Amino acid sequence: MTAAEVSLLSNWRAAHEAPVTGWDFSEISGRHIEQQPPWSYSELAREVLTKAGSALDLGTGGGEVLLNLVDALPADTVATEGWAANIPVATQNLSSQGIPVVQYDAEADPSLPFADQRFDVVLDRHEAYVASEVFRVLRPGGCFLTQQVDGRDFEETQAIFGGKSSYRHITLENLRSEALAAGFDVMAAEEWRGEARFTDVATLVRYLAYVPWEVPDDFSVDRYAPELLDLHNSARDLTFTQRRLYLCAMRPG
Repeated sequence: MTAAEVSLLSNWRAAHEAPVTGWDFSEISGRHIEQQPPWSYSELAREVLTKAGSALDLGTGGGEVLLNLVDALPADTVATEGWAANIPVATQNLSSQGIPVVQYDAEADPSLPFADQRFDVVLDRHEAYVASEVFRVLRPGGCFLTQQVDGRDFEETQAIFGGKSSYRHITLENLRSEALAAGFDVMAAEEWRGEARFTDVATLVRYLAYVPWEVPDDFSVDRYAPELLDLHNSARDLTFTQRRLYLCAMRPG
């Protein structure tokens, strides 16, 4: 291994291992260029919040997305977050708006820590959920809006690093079926495919620190050094396929 490659690996290691909190990708802005779906999640959320007296935001991250909706949120708004490192960030960011943050991880325990028919609206942007639990905490006539990363997102990483997606079941067809089985009426749904491009391997590695599910569980710069160096030395186009979907459903009544 050359001295230049040792230096590259050192820089990539530092980028990958630096702490990650919230969902703020501004640090790689301009080096990570991604296309956007034809819909706006914020606009869809504002629409379902129009007459809401209460709202729940699942998987708020650091609260960044919810803060962009504060002018549309009802006074009775609650957020959840499952990643321990994000909870103090979200709590600090949302406290000024009087929005409490409750720790909740649907993959660890599907039962939402809220009473039956507690909310008029449940929002979910890129967070795991259980359709029957969302149905339970919604009031009759209440709306559920979710945008998800399709389980086939960034499939190219599997060819580079091996492994398989742990979320292949996340497709519009499956989520629609789960919603209907839970008792929802599906009001709108759409899926989309686009591209994300990275200017260099360092930016890709930093991005993967935010979204570790896109690569094998054992991913590290040292373990996958040959593959990363090959990406760098081959001057390969670092373009990956994005897949997104959204679903808007209503509890009848």
